[in-house]
Amino acid sequence: MDKYQIIKRPVVSEKSARLASDRKYTFEVDKNANKIQIKDAIESIFDVKVAKVNVINSPAKAKRVGQYSGFTAAISKAVVTLEKGYKIDIYTA
Repeated sequence: MDKYQIIKRPVVSEKSARLASDRKYTFEVDKNANKIQIKDAIESIFDVKVAKVNVINSPAKAKRVGQYSGFTAAISKAVVTLEKGYKIDIYTA
């Protein structure tokens, strides 16, 4: 799998901005990617050293709008902790 297919996009929220001050960055990743693939992709794309990867799998949820029902998308997020001295500027990357 290509490194740009593994990392889909950064998650930009208030919580992820708070975590970024502790060298923790949140990305939406491919559902089939494992922690080793995510680590290799982040290190090669951003030229940083990754200390730890935590993966969060969110299941699809049922939603209704009037008579129409469906599901939200199931997503997988990765919280990547970097080694000391490294950082990622999400807003310019």
